[in-house]
Amino acid sequence: MPTRINIDGGKEQEKNNARKKKEIAKAYGRYAKQFTPRPRYLANCLKAFFTGGAICTLALAAQNYLTGSRGLSQQDAGTYVTIGLIVIAQLLTAFGVFDVIAKFAGAGVIVPITGFANSMVAPAIEYKKEGPVLGAGAKLFTVAGPVLVCGITSSMVVGIIYWFIERQAG
Repeated sequence: MPTRINIDGGKEQEKNNARKKKEIAKAYGRYAKQFTPRPRYLANCLKAFFTGGAICTLALAAQNYLTGSRGLSQQDAGTYVTIGLIVIAQLLTAFGVFDVIAKFAGAGVIVPITGFANSMVAPAIEYKKEGPVLGAGAKLFTVAGPVLVCGITSSMVVGIIYWFIERQAG
């Protein structure tokens, strides 16, 4: 006697399995939500604001000191302060302190120049075991590479346009 295959029963079984999977996923979501810390947006914003503000205030104080006491021009003092921020961020990254500060301050410490310095140094330090060329050298530009390429390319385009405008005017 031939066996009958119940097509409708198979589809019904599949629907039940899908329903059970959805219920399990929802139950797991509720369970995981119990252990997930709730973000404190106001506290995080205040930490970022005051930390970033402190970094910028210290940088401005250093710039004012260089222009007032040392007699540097505003542009030269700004250059020295920028270099100082880059060096400090690189050293803090190398010693593992930058990550601790970033975990506390969030976006406040990622003032563009310090965040950029961190993004350059962190991959290089992570891969230094693979050697100076294939490790640190190759990974140095993984994060910052696209930023550098876009920045250099756009500055060249603007420079060429400016050159053509000046040439037409002159």
